[in-house]
Amino acid sequence: MIRMDANELSPQDNYKFLSGAIIPRPIAFVTTASENGVLNAAPFSFFNVVSSQPPIVSIAIQRDSGQMKDTARNILETGELVIHIVDEDLTAEMNKTAARLTPEINELDATSLTVIPSEKVAVPGVKEGKIRMEAKLFQHIPISNDAGEPVTDLILARVVFYHADTSVFDVEKQYVLTDELKPVARLAGNNYAKLGETFVVERPK
Repeated sequence: MIRMDANELSPQDNYKFLSGAIIPRPIAFVTTASENGVLNAAPFSFFNVVSSQPPIVSIAIQRDSGQMKDTARNILETGELVIHIVDEDLTAEMNKTAARLTPEINELDATSLTVIPSEKVAVPGVKEGKIRMEAKLFQHIPISNDAGEPVTDLILARVVFYHADTSVFDVEKQYVLTDELKPVARLAGNNYAKLGETFVVERPK
């Protein structure tokens, strides 16, 4: 067994190990808007469910050389965001928004995606997302390194409205149809994964 002290690894090596070991990770494709109304779109794979009552999800947004990313800054300024679940059809266009651009540029302009108004928040969503969740900021938790420098913005967002395409949601059973959604997961580096084979394990009673 290889043994490593996490405190002795560089930030890059810690990132490589964590992002390579904690897999697969769902991808949140997030749209936000600045106070000036500039739309921003970006994907994040440090993303998961925190609570269902109330419905809260988490998105950890790594800073770039200590600088807050547009998505985090916009959420703190406006308190709103829209989260899209990335599926196979959305992956290529989503990836185009991962480029590091200046705040005045709308990443969606480089894609063929369609902007659509939201119901409960001012931030628009992306029509092509088969599942999207309108959300509002619940809590912002800055994460600092050992030197006391903020390196990550942990966003807890409360979902206020769901959108689901009829092809991926069973209204009668209130189930998301994962085989139809075809979600895509993030692995390490530039690698992604499709859903693949699934199996059932009954929980003990």
